[in-house]
Amino acid sequence: MKNQDWRQRLYVMVFQSDTPAGRRFDTTLLLIIMASLVVVILDSINSIHLKYGDLLAYIEWGFTFVFAIEYGLRLYCSPKPLRYAFSFYGLVDLLAIVPGILAIYYSDAQYLLIIRVIRMLRIFRILKLLPYLSQANYLLSALRGSKQKIIVFLVGVSTLVTVFGTLMYVVEGPDHGFTSIPVSIYWAIVTLTTVGYGDIVPQTIPGQVISAMVMITGYSIIAVPTGIFTAELANAMRGEQLQHTCTTCKKAQHEASASFCSRCGNALFVKNV
Repeated sequence: MKNQDWRQRLYVMVFQSDTPAGRRFDTTLLLIIMASLVVVILDSINSIHLKYGDLLAYIEWGFTFVFAIEYGLRLYCSPKPLRYAFSFYGLVDLLAIVPGILAIYYSDAQYLLIIRVIRMLRIFRILKLLPYLSQANYLLSALRGSKQKIIVFLVGVSTLVTVFGTLMYVVEGPDHGFTSIPVSIYWAIVTLTTVGYGDIVPQTIPGQVISAMVMITGYSIIAVPTGIFTAELANAMRGEQLQHTCTTCKKAQHEASASFCSRCGNALFVKNV
């Protein structure tokens, strides 16, 4: 019984971030994750690695030990350990531990480079805290609401860059750097997004005309996904504000600041006596 009670308390702290203990746990975990990422970033700088490499390695092992304990606690107190272990966040938690273990057995520079990349995947653990932040919920809701519109937009853009890239391949050809249709599509993407690396430049007048058309098109559509997302974000925030429902007449969608129903006048929030 005591063991079950301990597991329940542990579950509340580790998994339920809407409780005081859970919030403290997540805040501490967030700081540890950020610190571990800073260590990985610093270790990638050659001058710092040569001077403080051993110290950073010890710190990294310390982080690995902390993450291993946290992973073990989650498996221990989870009602369905296997489901957690094979979930997205469970796999991310596991990847936070694996690099530190691999670094002990593989000291080759090439393997260490791969391990550093894997360590950076810890940043995805920050996503675990997003569902408990109200503002992040607005963003997630807006992303879900705008998903289909953005997909349609991306399909349209993909069609445009394919058409423009093919035209440039025909007009300019390999002699001017447009050696294939994929290379020409790459040029169209770079030009449409107004990045303009300058590694491939049209030389003929028709090619320059097409290039100008691509740039103008880029300026005209670059703000489209931003507008879609902003509109969905506004809808999500308004939906949150209009969530109160009257328990008497069942009228929904009252303003967040409302205390009484706009239809029947009864109190929206009844205190239990």
